[in-house]
Amino acid sequence: MSCKLWLAVLVCIWLPFSEAGRQMPKLSDKKLCADSECSHPILIARALQDYYPGDCRFIPIRQGQLIYVYAMLKDRGNLFWAGSVQDSYYGQQEARIGHFPSSVVEETHALMPATTEVKTTKWDFYCY
Repeated sequence: MSCKLWLAVLVCIWLPFSEAGRQMPKLSDKKLCADSECSHPILIARALQDYYPGDCRFIPIRQGQLIYVYAMLKDRGNLFWAGSVQDSYYGQQEARIGHFPSSVVEETHALMPATTEVKTTKWDFYCY
């Protein structure tokens, strides 16, 4: 068996068992955003406390960090928001959008109204 073929077989066997990507349960069926792609931040919030995520759908947050909020999950009482943490030095932390409880942050600056209702997809809760 050639090396390339062996590698392809190994990847096909290993990939389903890897943690590289997996579908996680949906947190909500709908979200509120500023636009239909949820590409514009709704608001800036500041973390009131540290938050350590339970799984890969969520982002870790340290007290005092700024978070750009892009979506508010709608179905379950607006308990979770989706956003990206902005560290004190740009580029210090890899930019990644993830979910976090709205209760661990306070709104500091409203940017755009969250008036567009968007259905969530499996990619909203996919773990990489």
